[in-house]
Amino acid sequence: MKLRTACPAAVGLLALLLSACAGSADDAASGGEPLVGVDYPRSDTDFWNSYVKYTPQAAKELGISLKTTNSQNDVAKLTSNTQTFISQGVKGVAIAPQDTAAIAPTLAQLKAKGIPVVTVDTRPDSGEVYMVVRADNRAYGEKACRFLGTKLHGKGKVVMLQGGLDSINGRDRTEAFNACMRRNYPDITVFGEATNWDGAVAAQKLQTDLTAHPDIKGVYMQSSFALSGTLQVLRQKHLLVAPGDEKHVFVVSNDGIPEELRSIAAGKIDATVSQPSDQYAKYALYYLKAAIDGKTFKPGKTDHGSTVVRVRDGLLEDQLSAPLVTADGAAYGGVASVKSDDPSLWGNQL
Repeated sequence: MKLRTACPAAVGLLALLLSACAGSADDAASGGEPLVGVDYPRSDTDFWNSYVKYTPQAAKELGISLKTTNSQNDVAKLTSNTQTFISQGVKGVAIAPQDTAAIAPTLAQLKAKGIPVVTVDTRPDSGEVYMVVRADNRAYGEKACRFLGTKLHGKGKVVMLQGGLDSINGRDRTEAFNACMRRNYPDITVFGEATNWDGAVAAQKLQTDLTAHPDIKGVYMQSSFALSGTLQVLRQKHLLVAPGDEKHVFVVSNDGIPEELRSIAAGKIDATVSQPSDQYAKYALYYLKAAIDGKTFKPGKTDHGSTVVRVRDGLLEDQLSAPLVTADGAAYGGVASVKSDDPSLWGNQL
């Protein structure tokens, strides 16, 4: 079943030619182009900086005029930025709320104004949006579990550096990883560490765990926010060794940024799940334009390799593809992977 879509010929993207700075206003579009607001949730990670870079390109291809802000991981600032968008007369808003519970009043206000909303990367705990553009975050945790379970032959100890549990992403990844481990690898002990997406906190907690449990053999980082600190801690502990070395600690990340892909190729980490930064930018604006044009969608397969699912009444989510990435492109625990040098990965296109 193909999903009914709007303006399919308009969604092809050019090679990256444009960039945008968070907090800027891109007003250059002229007559007839709908004005939409895009709030960037943060600009302190390679993943979100890539999203910032892809967004104006997607807008140019779709014939959309942009106003942009940056809420810096602060829901109060996001609310304020949304008020600014309303005053600027935008016809639609794309946001990526990191606190998915606290955004409900803002969604209600936008609905009352008749302004459609697309959320990117995260899904609100309550409230209505036109479409959620997101990958299946439970699959992230499942894929990380399958990889580590296979590499550890079902036995040993691993550390999970959790994201923020006030976010649906942090909860989904954590719950799925734990459930998969209990179900498939009951002899693996998981030390779950709350980090609130903070790299310094993640590094400190990993160091503490490795000191208390020097036989830890796996690390699951729920985002690339923890990459630099994790590598530093492993280096200090003399554990940053090649995968064939018996002291090697297997590391799985989430995001698919260029540094992760290079680290996989170099044997510093072992896998990641490539979260599609380019597709987030593309389809956030695609669905906003569809909303402005009065289009509707139903659950089912799309013509861009994803599946739209009904999360709850009145809420649809386009679950974009997010492959497991490894050095050899093999299958792990029944999960297929792609090689880290695959040119189709967005992290290899920057």
